[in-house]
Amino acid sequence: MSSLEEIKAERLKKRDILKGAGMNPYATKSLRTHTNKSVLDDFDNLSDSESEVVVAGRVMALRRHGGSAFADVYDGTGRLQFFFSRDAVGLKLFDLLNDAIDPGDFIEVKGTPFLTKRGAEAVAVSDWRVLTKAIVNIPVEHFGIKDDDERYRKRYLDILLNPELVEMFRLKEKFWSVTRQFMVAEGFMEVETPTLEVTTGGAEARPFVTHHNDFDIDLYLRISMGELWQKRLMAAGIPKTFEMGRVYRNEGTSPEHLQEFTNLEFYWSYADYKDGMDLTQRLYRTLAKEVFGTTKFTTRGHTFDLADEWKEIDYVEEIKKQTGIDVTKATEVEMAATAEELGIKYDGENKERLTDTLWKYCRKQISGPAFLVNHPLLVAPLAKQKEGKPVVEMFQPIIAGSEVGRGYSELNDPVDQAKRFKEQQKLLDGGDEEAMMPDWEFIEMLEYGMPPTCGFGFGERLFSFLIDKPLRETQMFPLMRPKD
Repeated sequence: MSSLEEIKAERLKKRDILKGAGMNPYATKSLRTHTNKSVLDDFDNLSDSESEVVVAGRVMALRRHGGSAFADVYDGTGRLQFFFSRDAVGLKLFDLLNDAIDPGDFIEVKGTPFLTKRGAEAVAVSDWRVLTKAIVNIPVEHFGIKDDDERYRKRYLDILLNPELVEMFRLKEKFWSVTRQFMVAEGFMEVETPTLEVTTGGAEARPFVTHHNDFDIDLYLRISMGELWQKRLMAAGIPKTFEMGRVYRNEGTSPEHLQEFTNLEFYWSYADYKDGMDLTQRLYRTLAKEVFGTTKFTTRGHTFDLADEWKEIDYVEEIKKQTGIDVTKATEVEMAATAEELGIKYDGENKERLTDTLWKYCRKQISGPAFLVNHPLLVAPLAKQKEGKPVVEMFQPIIAGSEVGRGYSELNDPVDQAKRFKEQQKLLDGGDEEAMMPDWEFIEMLEYGMPPTCGFGFGERLFSFLIDKPLRETQMFPLMRPKD
């Protein structure tokens, strides 16, 4: 087996052969008149009329038989056979094909569609030229790239060799397209809010920190889709807004968590969390039907049907049922002891982190679809409290043992919000890097008045669950640690 350097050296020689024959091995553009798909879609008409076409693509396989050769060529729209004969292209071009072209190269041909003796759709080539000479071999399609680290580093090859992966990314594009269409049809205005923030708001997560040289201040990459900004728009009199884009969280990596991902958030004036639950249920069912063609899914060992009734699961009661502890009354010591007894790993000793840890243990048993409701006040610093109860008007869709979204009746009482921000500041001062940073200018906005509002957000975790793939697999280019 030749080494990589030997392969490169051999292909560089072939590049020089092409140059010597007067062909630029790196053409500026293609003169193609048809894609492979358009030839295949209109094949009968093109072949019957003996129409001449110019097509192009990457050579995936090349078979030579004496005075003829077949190339399987892929252009991103489909695969098509190119048939070369010495008589049709001439001795010079035929020998150049044999001497200088390999699988992986991009070529352009002029020819006529025809059926081969075996009934395969092909193009009989009368002329050809190289578009790009590849200097290394692409992997054999049948074997592909098996090592995950190598697949993610060379995602361009992984996608090229894996049609199922291409289809997954087409579904993902449709997933977000349908989401946008749904929100617009519901009367929501798409907006853009800052990605660089003085304080991070709208979620509890460790942020990425950067520095603004001109202002000489530290800034943070946003961890939510402009929650505090979109709520300012509610005060501005824009009744329905949404934003789709990237958010960043400087946290650990898992099948459900990444540091960078796409998120959607909407805000809806004069609505509450019950309205949000209804809209979210309709959105998720629409995504299921229009993107996947079904409402029934099996993922992470769970089976569920989004067309079923969505049960409401009480946060506090569910933890009590599964662990025997009431998180609204238990002390940190009692909660930590329960977690250790159940073999649950947790970070931090404050009550908010322990409460969240116990819930995450319990949620694994829930297949859904369901809405988690009645969250303790402590875990939802931006949600409106239910009157006379230590819980908030919050909801989270649950499928396959995990949350796939979060929404609530937004807190619009500036005094209450300021008090909760102070509690979050205490957590930050105590070393909790995931606690929410107070935004005092947001409090000032609330003092001017914000109407009753429902807010909701979800990320691409939902797509990864519906397609039953780890979140990392559903990203085109997941972040990789540089090689040494």
